[in-house]
Amino acid sequence: MLCQYVGKRINLVMKFDRKKDINPKYLLLALSIISLIFLFISAFFADFMQPVKEYTGKLITPMQDGVNSIGEWVTDRFEVFGDVKELRAENEELKAQIESYKEDITMYQQELSELQELRDLYELDSQYPEYNMTAARVFSTNTTGWFSEFYIDKGLNDGISEGCNVLCGGGLAGIVTEVYSDYAKVRAVIDDRSNISAAITPSNAICTVEGSLNNMESGYLLVTDIDKDAAISVGDKVITSHISDRYMYGITIGYVSEITNDSNNLTKTAKLIPAVDFSNIHDVLVITDKKQEVTY
Repeated sequence: MLCQYVGKRINLVMKFDRKKDINPKYLLLALSIISLIFLFISAFFADFMQPVKEYTGKLITPMQDGVNSIGEWVTDRFEVFGDVKELRAENEELKAQIESYKEDITMYQQELSELQELRDLYELDSQYPEYNMTAARVFSTNTTGWFSEFYIDKGLNDGISEGCNVLCGGGLAGIVTEVYSDYAKVRAVIDDRSNISAAITPSNAICTVEGSLNNMESGYLLVTDIDKDAAISVGDKVITSHISDRYMYGITIGYVSEITNDSNNLTKTAKLIPAVDFSNIHDVLVITDKKQEVTY
């Protein structure tokens, strides 16, 4: 019995599904007839269709407004998206321009720095007209942080020899200790091995300027062996003395920044600010004249 019942139900479902299958041409024909009926009624029975139109308007208008709002929102989003893409492209272009300008500025700053150094060298050359000089460029240094020893691109072929004094910035930078055909090695006045016989002007008090990289970390060198009765003051200029056997006379080494009396009550010690910036040296002047041949 159960099997018969199930079989009848399946047959009924299959018949119902077959009834649902409608030929598309009949469906199209039915829709066309309905459309014609509505057109006829609209044309000849406008008053009858008025409530329908009003109801349809009330139903459709909010939907249309909603669709329009969504359309406007989507349009605005696309416009904003387009603006963002355009702004991003402009931003990338501006970044590239800024990088280019930074490179130009760096190059101009380097050129200005070199120009200023050349001007300083010119002024330095004019301060010591009695000495023969040649310009050279630093191309290497043995140390980091300070130019206590460095190499210049001039040598024997340019009239440079051991013992030649080297100037830059505001005064004495060092002395040539090794020389080759087309380059030379310079020991700076701040090097631990440097020891210069000097004088403090205007009193012409004889003293010694001692090189020290440790003291240079604090920005000064020590001036020792100053007579306790010497009339010296902060700001006085320290120059190479006439009794030095290695340095030409009268070249500025630096300026007195502090004075203290020594414990022996016979001498004074002063701190000296060098006339040269030993953290960065590019160009120098080499005095090709020498006092005498020396051995290092």
